[in-house]
Amino acid sequence: MQRSTAVIYTLFFTGALAFVITHAGSKGHGAASAPADAGPAADAAASPATAAAGDAGAGSDAGAEGIVQERGPEPAGRSDAGVTLLSGEAPPSLPAEAPKKVRFGVVLIQYRGAQGAAPTARSKDAALALARELAEVAKTDFKAAIEKGDKGSTDDLGYIPRGVLEPAPEYELFSLPKGGVSGPVDTPRGFWIARRIE
Repeated sequence: MQRSTAVIYTLFFTGALAFVITHAGSKGHGAASAPADAGPAADAAASPATAAAGDAGAGSDAGAEGIVQERGPEPAGRSDAGVTLLSGEAPPSLPAEAPKKVRFGVVLIQYRGAQGAAPTARSKDAALALARELAEVAKTDFKAAIEKGDKGSTDDLGYIPRGVLEPAPEYELFSLPKGGVSGPVDTPRGFWIARRIE
């Protein structure tokens, strides 16, 4: 379990670092090279951690999208991974009573073009179908869903504060009651099914 936690955190921080490096380089090239949705999220952020998290979802997707286009057209829809809900809508603001940090577990379902996914990973459509199936399993047996998820799935990732995740997974996770399980949510790392422990 500690190894899985280390892998997830390593992937997250590697992606954030890649974004920072990419984003720092794009500032010198003008606003045209930045994603259209990165500016407002960064401007609205109150802290550097929140700004990095908001931009990480948008900026790293843009970088991943450029790399993915060399493999084929399928993952071109990555620009909204983590930014919008599956419905395509922006997640609403968290209510004032939402917790400041939560302890959680996650079932990960990767697809081609997601951070850390192999070039031979399943298609995004196949991943979404599997994520929906595993979300139903997770409601009654989260550990069984973890076993069917991809490497990096774990029943306890530890605590995470608000402002670290992209808007969609943060909304889903911090809106859950204790013991609640989310439906599939798209993230730059693939689909997540999250369970709030505390």
